Amino acid sequence: MFNTENVEPLEPNEAELKEKDVEKEFDLDKIYEESFRHLEEGSIVTGKIIDITDKEVLVDVGYKSEGVLSLSEFKDPASISVGDEVDVLLENKENDDGMVVISKTKADVIKNWESIIDNYNEQDIIEGTITRKVKGGLMVDVGIQAFLPASLAGIRNPKELNQLLGRNYKFKIVKINKPRKNIVVSRRDFLDMEMSKHKEQLLKEMEKGQLRKGVVKNITDFGAFVDLGGIDGLLHITDMSWGRISHPSEMLAIGDNVEVIILDFNKENMRVSLGLKQKTANPWGEVESKYPVGSKVKGKVVNLVNYGAFVELEKGIEGLIHISEFSWVRRVADPQEMVAIGDIVEVVVLNIDKDNRKISLGLKQTEGNPWEDIAKKYPVGSKVEGKVRHITNYGAFIELEDGIDGLIHVSDLSWTKKVNHPEEILKKGDKIEVVILSVDTGSHKISLGLKQLTPDPWADIKEKYAPGLIISGRVTKIMSFGLFVELEKDIEGLVHVSELEEKPSGDLTEIFKEGDEIKVKVIKLDDEERKIGLSTKSVS
Repeated sequence: MFNTENVEPLEPNEAELKEKDVEKEFDLDKIYEESFRHLEEGSIVTGKIIDITDKEVLVDVGYKSEGVLSLSEFKDPASISVGDEVDVLLENKENDDGMVVISKTKADVIKNWESIIDNYNEQDIIEGTITRKVKGGLMVDVGIQAFLPASLAGIRNPKELNQLLGRNYKFKIVKINKPRKNIVVSRRDFLDMEMSKHKEQLLKEMEKGQLRKGVVKNITDFGAFVDLGGIDGLLHITDMSWGRISHPSEMLAIGDNVEVIILDFNKENMRVSLGLKQKTANPWGEVESKYPVGSKVKGKVVNLVNYGAFVELEKGIEGLIHISEFSWVRRVADPQEMVAIGDIVEVVVLNIDKDNRKISLGLKQTEGNPWEDIAKKYPVGSKVEGKVRHITNYGAFIELEDGIDGLIHVSDLSWTKKVNHPEEILKKGDKIEVVILSVDTGSHKISLGLKQLTPDPWADIKEKYAPGLIISGRVTKIMSFGLFVELEKDIEGLVHVSELEEKPSGDLTEIFKEGDEIKVKVIKLDDEERKIGLSTKSVS
């Protein structure tokens, strides 16, 4: 048997040792190279911070050399420390200096984009910070740079875009373009959505009769729009005050804080009707007891119209003095003749229509009615003097005293003369004597007569101008149907065309002229009509 105890180990020769060392070195290089095979350019790898300087951060990504990051790639450089792990994009395994080229910013963009694609869809809400202004809008940092068009920024004036810079908001994603890796967002759509939710919540909380605080947003001729904190309500001019206002601006201004009452609302179209006057009691509730018919009250003239004047008795209570209720005797053509806006007047309550909120007032009723004494002052049959104030085609108005007129009808101007118009006898401004024929105190009418100053001459006329009498007269009027002939002062007769001796071929003016002296024969006397019929036949 071979004994190995005393056998000395053989020393390897130098050549063998060198060969083994080469093999060992070759194996280590192979292992070292293989350790980096999993690192691919364009991939995101996790590295460890091994050094931090004033401007740079040295990162070990487990490769031959370290990579360098600019300190500006970290949002909060003060928060990082040696040993912290950081994800970076491996852009190049080796640059000209033999360094690994890495980027934290690009890695963040890729990671954030993948996160957005995995977690968000179009119409979702995302939060971000507006970073800078670009052509057509703003850029928003939502993890990547998203585009916010100016039209979707949620402001009215494009000049105000700069005010949004650096601010954090929520946005609605309106477009995701995966091939181009960009996103379009809208702040306006988010605000609209939030406002809609807020409005719905407000409407759920609203109740009729509820008091709400708001801010006057806009004023129109018909009312004011009040912002109730996300939803606008209309405060109509008729619901602002129980009293009279001509325009909402008399009570409110844009920006005013007001407390209003909810009158009605519609959840479907989000319309809200508001009231202000309803916060106080309706003054018309006790109007009949406060202002009984026949009572004298004082008020302020607040409006003048062609048919009268409106008088405010208290806030929310107005009455009308009709133009016919200003004076017992004066003929008022315009209320401004009697009162002016702002005047304090005493009036009498004539009538109350509570349902229609109307009160009739009288000014003349505060004084005695002079017509109650007119019948005594101007008894029928008495003679009085007056002045011709106005002439119409049916008569003349005679002023007997201030505000008291009587009418002479055209038929009461002459017993015998045919008067076609009062101006044939009277002129405006003439002072004349008349006879009182009748007095109607209820209708405030006095009938006067002029012819009644003299006795009725008809009895003498019948005797003096009996039928068959031939007499000379003067042509006073030429009509198509005949001639009026004056027999003596104020006594006329008519020669009808059928009673003319000479038949005219055309117009009577071809044969006769006013003022012509002609002979006529009395052929008829009409007692009822008091007319004298004449003829020119057989008068020679």
